[in-house]
Amino acid sequence: MPELPEVETTVRGLARVIEGARIARVTVNRPDLRRPFPPDLVQMLTGAQVIGLGRRAKYGLVHIDRNATMIFHLGMSGRWRIDPLAADKHDHLILETDAGSRLALNDARRFGSVDLVPSAELDSFGPFAEMGPEPLGDAFTPGTLRAALAGRISPIKQMLLDQRVVAGLGNIYVCEALHRAGIRPDKAAGRVSKASLDRLVPAIKQVLTESIAAGGSTIRDYAQPTGELGYFAASWAVYGREGEPCSCGGTVERMVQGGRSTFWCRKCQK
Repeated sequence: MPELPEVETTVRGLARVIEGARIARVTVNRPDLRRPFPPDLVQMLTGAQVIGLGRRAKYGLVHIDRNATMIFHLGMSGRWRIDPLAADKHDHLILETDAGSRLALNDARRFGSVDLVPSAELDSFGPFAEMGPEPLGDAFTPGTLRAALAGRISPIKQMLLDQRVVAGLGNIYVCEALHRAGIRPDKAAGRVSKASLDRLVPAIKQVLTESIAAGGSTIRDYAQPTGELGYFAASWAVYGREGEPCSCGGTVERMVQGGRSTFWCRKCQK
């Protein structure tokens, strides 16, 4: 599944093409993805000007001048294609701008989604209502994380994947951040020391920032809107590297937590 850096990379790629443009034509090629397209999507988007783009957790936001925002989620394999050379059977939503650009939302597995909500009601949109702070925002600090984890006995990795604690973190980047901070992924969250949390928050911000700069991580079908592949996977220290040497001299191990693979090193993560 595309994680926060992949969605941020997507939003930045779309912004270069569609921000400030007017949507001249909207084509919906099927009735639904994971759930039905909004019934008024074509009517609301056609003729609207895109006044800004953004991201909340793993969702992309396209703000239009009709006091509305289109919210998209890429699901497992979704991606936007900019000016594709040929149509694809999995191009389910197509936006054409007055400048002649063409953007196609391509989703082979159809686990993604598209919603349309009044911009003033974004914070109360279902998935956003109880989300924690953005990990790259100023509100995410060691202090706020410490308060959210106080007394919690669940493993620190599971708590970081809880969107109510911090928004948008996924399996890859949590594994990498915990490794950088030297924290065991199965340690009870409420028992992680202040010093460790002081390392963890900057590690989370750093690994996300580095991945965004690298265009994200290419996993299965993900690609940037331009078609380029992200290359942050080359920088993974532990994720997907079971049995390989860790930079500390230990060996990367794998465990299963909550049905997901966790990669870590017992020598440097205490």
